[in-house]
Amino acid sequence: MERVSGSLEGKSAVVSGASRGIGLAVARALTIAGARVTMLARSVPELEARASELGAQAITCDVADGGAVERAAADIREREGRAPDIIVNNAGLFRLARVDRTSAADFTAALAVNLVAPFRLIRAFLPEMRDRGSGHLVNIGSIADHMTFPENAAYSASKHGLRALHEVLRTELRGSGVRASLISPGPVDTPLWDPIDPDRREGFTPRGRMLAADGVAAAVCFVLAQPPEVNVDLLRLSRS
Repeated sequence: MERVSGSLEGKSAVVSGASRGIGLAVARALTIAGARVTMLARSVPELEARASELGAQAITCDVADGGAVERAAADIREREGRAPDIIVNNAGLFRLARVDRTSAADFTAALAVNLVAPFRLIRAFLPEMRDRGSGHLVNIGSIADHMTFPENAAYSASKHGLRALHEVLRTELRGSGVRASLISPGPVDTPLWDPIDPDRREGFTPRGRMLAADGVAAAVCFVLAQPPEVNVDLLRLSRS
């Protein structure tokens, strides 16, 4: 992979859910832009293989496990000697079911991965970011963080919650030097759709008309590349 210089040269970044899909595309784009990337995911062989290809660090972490997040944060701090410059909360869990067919366990699992995990990763490093007056928190939202769809109770609740968490962060961090951005894409063609097969289901966007993961990664790099005094609060992405 050819390494190019960019505005992120020398920055340290952590990307969750980084072994495939949007997370892998973001990790690749940040590496090409010159950042030192730590990739978090729970799929050990796949994560290590992708990290090796990119020259990135791999840390096995199930973000739904609070202890695992704490251990990963400690490992990152030890490797870098400080909190990272960039956190991209991307790991996600997406299961479709009507409300009356959604178990409490599945609902809780969606909240754990899509909402509680970003909170934990942010909380692990935010005090140090505040103290030094720099850092950028990027949360990957979804069209489901501002629209509702059938069979989407758990996912929508978690993504609406993530948007609320982001808005609180923006209010609390204003003037601190720490930035927070929410990127909310429409449907993105990733392996997340494999068990759903949207091409054969009425009312779903065919995969050929979805956004590409690389497009979302480009949006992340755009947000991160803005001058320090510019914060992109919210970026919504759709297929042109």
